[in-house]
Amino acid sequence: MAFLDKVTLKIFAGKGGDGVVRWRREKSIDSGGPWGGNGGNGGDVYIQGVRNLHALNHYRHIHEFKAPSGAPGATQLKHGKRGEDLVLTFPLGTKIYNVDLEITYELLNEGEQILILHGGRGGLGNNEFKNSVRRAPEIATPGKRGEFAKFQIELQLIADVGLIGFPNAGKSSLLNALTNATSKVASYEFTTLEPHLGDYFGHVIADIPGLIEGASEGKGLGHNFLRHIERTRILAHLVSAESEDVAAAYTTIRNELGAFNAELLNKEEIVILSKIDAVSDTKALEKKIKELEKVSKKKVVALSLFDDASIKQFTVSLNEELNPNKIKKEVVKEAVQKIVAKTAPKKVAKKVVVKKVIKKKPLEKVVAKGVKKKTVKK
Repeated sequence: MAFLDKVTLKIFAGKGGDGVVRWRREKSIDSGGPWGGNGGNGGDVYIQGVRNLHALNHYRHIHEFKAPSGAPGATQLKHGKRGEDLVLTFPLGTKIYNVDLEITYELLNEGEQILILHGGRGGLGNNEFKNSVRRAPEIATPGKRGEFAKFQIELQLIADVGLIGFPNAGKSSLLNALTNATSKVASYEFTTLEPHLGDYFGHVIADIPGLIEGASEGKGLGHNFLRHIERTRILAHLVSAESEDVAAAYTTIRNELGAFNAELLNKEEIVILSKIDAVSDTKALEKKIKELEKVSKKKVVALSLFDDASIKQFTVSLNEELNPNKIKKEVVKEAVQKIVAKTAPKKVAKKVVVKKVIKKKPLEKVVAKGVKKKTVKK
């Protein structure tokens, strides 16, 4: 089933139940008066975030939803039952835009519920209209209509790392190597037609479909998926070593990101020269690395999925970006060790002196006292 990340829905809150006209009729009570109850309120509509990337598929064929209406009132002043609330679930990272009121809701926390439409109020029974003058009102009001609106639903992935780059740069292969994902891999471009996610030791890595020049203007597939990069914490930018001009390839993708949203250029970035096994000449490979480092102004990670050493180097860089707090602890630990190393000789010298003082005559006196006691006992 194809990945769905956009949908338009018409949503209605529940209608309120009608109030009723009823009369109290009992043998022992003559002219009991009005006894009609109020109608129940209509159900409200809530949206809830869930950890299910394909939750939008539930709305592929059904585009209209209605919350249950409230029940009408009854005799004996009984109120009608309130309509049940309607809860619509969407993947985390979804934006829900109310087209009529121009209000945007965002689902960022799992289990979080947001009220988007109020149900209609129930109508009043004839008991509500009695007074000293009007003792037998033949009046009841219908329930109010619930709120309704058209909503545009748009999913924006929430990921720790987003793999970006030109088509066939090795993003899917890297995702499969690092996680348990099974993205399609082939020798032709645009093998990935939808974002794929993988779990990397509790961190989410997203394979963003290949971008091309002009993606920010609607060309290729990138225009549909550029928005998924907005909520990605770290960008892993892959540039294939097979590219004749690696600097131009890197710059083109960066320009597309900036044209779509300038804030994307401020995200943390790991620059990767992928498929280095395709370059047999060592000098040519070093030249590509230097060119890429010059244009990106970052240290480039050379990567080949057939080389364990390069994969290890990349995972080290990735872990440093994902867990900056751990790196800070190591830096602090090294600083503490240096301080201890400088002061250690003085502390050792003091301990030695103390030991020498303790080992003098007091030990001899203790032994001598012990010998005297034994002699007395004999």
